[in-house]
Amino acid sequence: MANGADVIQATQDINTGIEHLNMSDGPDNYSNNTIDTSLDHSIENGVAVHWGFSLDELYRIALKFYKEKEGKAVHLGYAEKCSLVGSTQQVIHGPFDPTSSPPVGVLDVVGKDRRLAWQALGSMTREEAKQQFINQLSDLVPTFRPYVEALWADKLEKERLAKEEEERKREEEERRKLEEEERQKEEEERRKQEETKRQIQEALNQQTYDQFRKYAEQQYPSNPEQQGVLIRQLQDQHYQQYMQQVYQQQLVLQQQEQHLSQIQQQQQLQHPMQPDQQQEQQQPDDNIDEGGRESQTDGGEESPCLAENGHDSEAGEETEEEESSQTVAPASMWTRRDIQDFKESIKREGGDSVIKVGHGETVTVRVPTHEDGTCLFWEFATDSYDIGFGVYFEWTKDSSNVVSVHISESEDEEEEEEVEGDCDDVERLAGRKPESNRPAQSVIIPVYRRDCYEEVYAGSHSYPGSGVYLLKFDNSYSLWRSKTLYYRVYYTS
Repeated sequence: MANGADVIQATQDINTGIEHLNMSDGPDNYSNNTIDTSLDHSIENGVAVHWGFSLDELYRIALKFYKEKEGKAVHLGYAEKCSLVGSTQQVIHGPFDPTSSPPVGVLDVVGKDRRLAWQALGSMTREEAKQQFINQLSDLVPTFRPYVEALWADKLEKERLAKEEEERKREEEERRKLEEEERQKEEEERRKQEETKRQIQEALNQQTYDQFRKYAEQQYPSNPEQQGVLIRQLQDQHYQQYMQQVYQQQLVLQQQEQHLSQIQQQQQLQHPMQPDQQQEQQQPDDNIDEGGRESQTDGGEESPCLAENGHDSEAGEETEEEESSQTVAPASMWTRRDIQDFKESIKREGGDSVIKVGHGETVTVRVPTHEDGTCLFWEFATDSYDIGFGVYFEWTKDSSNVVSVHISESEDEEEEEEVEGDCDDVERLAGRKPESNRPAQSVIIPVYRRDCYEEVYAGSHSYPGSGVYLLKFDNSYSLWRSKTLYYRVYYTS
């Protein structure tokens, strides 16, 4: 066992060795004690940015990297470790103060070396110490900078994704607002239409209630409930007929305007006028237009001046069919509530009275006029969904009395309208045959969507002459749904 004198001598030898180590590895021998200004940085909003991060962020990244990788992927020498520890002490506590720092043990060689590294930094600020730590780690560990760049790329990617998500939410919110506004507009328009319909029905019912009531009392003298049902049916039929006449008048007005515009264009091409002459000619043309409209509104028939203009354009080329195409009486339409009984009766009859109208398709039922008949009747209904319905009359001779069904895609219909639509309308009103040799057609009932899944739609029309009725069932507006159609057509004498 060593005596006390040996212990004292050993202690003195250790202290001498430590002082010698400190002298050889002192501040003058630390190559990285001075601040390296080569670290890439810029200034953003008054804050120094290094490699995309602020100094505080980069220091925390460097400290975390060193703690996680030291001894694993990072292997540094003893003096380099002491220098890095000294920098961290400068960042945490500031410049070394012997009075406030706890003493280091006599045998704590590592602690004394670290204390000396800290003391060698002198009055360096905390920011400078952070930058020195980063510089030393970057010089000593080649993988540190790629590590920081990977973190910066990941940060940019997260910011980009967050920005895209925010933009997506904003667009979604704008789209939702637009859809809500559109829905409100549609709802408001629907309410206005329903209110207009209610006002028209009330006005018509006030005019016809007494007449319908007397008729219902004659039909069902002792059955008030059945009388009420009949009155409502008659009122609905009267409303449908009234609206059909309104639509027919609007269509004729549009055709007249197109015809007048065509005539004016032809006159201008045949007889070019100077600007002064055109200005003088404008007033008589306007008077003709106004006169045609007043005649249509008051009498419900086509203006005679239009027919005269049409005959003048092609002298002497008139037939009985073309004359009759100018005066077509309006059709009558009504509805019935017995839709289930109607469908069952159609199914029992069999044949082609049940048709599946595919999405985007238009079914045309061609019904020639019968030599023994004077009036055509039709009835139809569907399952679950509405369908467009209209009636046209084709002025052509058809010796056969066979009812045929033609199915066409909506695109085919549109191509025919583009090629023949405006020209045929004008020439038909003008009393001439179309140049394409297609038979002239008259619109009996324009195509409108009907809620025929709720009740049976029925109607009739007196023969305007010999020809073919075209009953159009239009499902071209539906992109996905097919419709099951139940229909019946017949004539009476």
